[in-house]
Amino acid sequence: MFSLIGLFKQINCPEQPNCYLPNCIFAHHILSNGEAARSSQQQSSLPKINNEDKFEQDRPRKKRRLSKGADDDTPRPAVATKVSTDQRLAAPKQRDQTDSPEFPHAASREISPPLFRSSKVKGNVTVQNGAAVEIISTTSSKLNTQMVPAKTAAEESLNPRMIPNPPAAHGIRMQLIKMAHEQMVRLNEEVKQSQDPEKPALSLSAQELIIEALEEEETIASQNPSVYLNIVKLRITKLKKMKLSQWKEERLKQIAKRAPINLAAKVVSVPQIIETGLSSAQEIAFLSKLLAKQGELSKHGYVPRAPSDEEVTKARAGFEAGQGWEQCDRCKTRFQIFPGRREEDGALTSGGTCLYHNAKPRRPVAKDNADKGHRDLTYACCNQSVGTSVGCTTAATHVFKISEAKRLALVMPFKDTPPKMLTPGPNIAVCFDCEMGYTTMGLELIRLTATSWPGGEGLFDVLVRPIGEILDLNSQYSGVWPNDYANALPYEVKHIEKAGVSKDSKGIERLLRIVDSPAIARDLLFEHLTPETPLIGHALDNDLNATRIIHPSIVDTVLLYPHPRGLPVRFGLKVLMKKHLDRDIQMGGDQGHDSKEDARAAGDLVRLKVAEMWKSMKSSGWTVRKTDFFPPLPNPSKKASPFGSYGTQAKA
Repeated sequence: MFSLIGLFKQINCPEQPNCYLPNCIFAHHILSNGEAARSSQQQSSLPKINNEDKFEQDRPRKKRRLSKGADDDTPRPAVATKVSTDQRLAAPKQRDQTDSPEFPHAASREISPPLFRSSKVKGNVTVQNGAAVEIISTTSSKLNTQMVPAKTAAEESLNPRMIPNPPAAHGIRMQLIKMAHEQMVRLNEEVKQSQDPEKPALSLSAQELIIEALEEEETIASQNPSVYLNIVKLRITKLKKMKLSQWKEERLKQIAKRAPINLAAKVVSVPQIIETGLSSAQEIAFLSKLLAKQGELSKHGYVPRAPSDEEVTKARAGFEAGQGWEQCDRCKTRFQIFPGRREEDGALTSGGTCLYHNAKPRRPVAKDNADKGHRDLTYACCNQSVGTSVGCTTAATHVFKISEAKRLALVMPFKDTPPKMLTPGPNIAVCFDCEMGYTTMGLELIRLTATSWPGGEGLFDVLVRPIGEILDLNSQYSGVWPNDYANALPYEVKHIEKAGVSKDSKGIERLLRIVDSPAIARDLLFEHLTPETPLIGHALDNDLNATRIIHPSIVDTVLLYPHPRGLPVRFGLKVLMKKHLDRDIQMGGDQGHDSKEDARAAGDLVRLKVAEMWKSMKSSGWTVRKTDFFPPLPNPSKKASPFGSYGTQAKA
């Protein structure tokens, strides 16, 4: 039973005046003699209900209208047309044909249409209570649209935004936001009162000022929680002392930062021009002084020689014994892979979805020597402390990566750069970069790009079909998307200029060609290489292992610009470009990297190192003739040493 809360107290009892229940849930009013006679006459004149009529009565009916309005007697039109409120009120009142003693009173009562409160008809759209509703015909064979509410952005107030671990109490944060907002309003009013032609672009509305203050405070609270109060107070003090010119300069930087990539590229600073003082042929000859010794780097991932047959046999036996069980490269979960798909359900992996952090943990850097407090490792992707969060990103499947050379050789064998006859004249050096994606065979090559050095002209740029089934293209880093594979054309050297053109994340047109295997892509690279050709890149251990190439002459920017802590810790290419050349790369965001941009960036870093070394050597007396470099002549006034007075330089 349901509780008696007066839901039916406004409805007359259908058994009235013959209802004798002491606690009837319906309303009992004293009826006049005429109303009582009419009620009894209607009940006596009801027809007998057969099965079909009983079925019709059992169907759910519309709720009875409680209040009587002006439209109670207005029949509902069969087709919903664009009518105004006045037209509906002016319509003649008619009774339905079912209003007769042969039908029950409930069946004869009309169903009134919904009220149109403060409606304004504009074309085919009627605005009701602030929402846009399109009036459609019920006789139309196609329903064009449905009722869609108008989307409006909610206005924000000076209320601090919620973050996982707030660095201060809510009241303190709100007070600081109001103080910063007050100074921003003052500066914004000065912009409006100025006669600057850029005033429309620099001035902010009231809501934009609130959002600006909230975003600035949220960034400080999320990235610098340990020194939050100090930074915010310093920021407020700076805003109080800030002049109009300084505020304009800050606003211009914010506009450039938030502009789309194709527009922001127009306002960035001109890239630094690298002057080596050498010709192109001399720069190529100078690379012999920068070649890495791979034998000493084998423990850091470089493969100086191909694995032997015995090592490959042992790796195959271990792989078969493992029955496809691997460790996820992201969340470290054990899962099983099924190359060729599992017969039962066609799955490629087990273990379900993968929950992980897509950025490495880092320790917040102290702002000054006074900050001696303990700082926990946090993930750059979500700013959560290590150990408190399982992950912030979900992937459809687990993935794995192979690092051992003998396991890599199981998928595709390593190959040394084949020798060939050198062409007459100065030869080129080659910069190359690879993009990898996860497959059932591990981390495989999916794109290979090569450019010439020092000019930077493109040699080739191809997509690669991996050997295993694709699990994840790793698009946020590789920059390769499923659409690239769908639109790529077969690679043909003779007709490369007719290739289909698409645009990358920066809106720059690029040629997309595809080869059928990593071995074919490797052969394309071998066409531009000899064992003596310098091969330039960043973190070449990954690229060489992905292509299964063993090349003796490599120039790696990781080794030219080492990290203070040494290998395996290394600087990223983006950090090196910003630090040494003040140039921003890999600005595509979620669109991923551009391998051609990365290859040229590595070449520019090598040219910078050549310029620095040659400047130092030239000041020490070194000279160059054609493509040969000669040390300074010995000074006869000094006693000659077995290596000469510059023996250390020559030996180096």
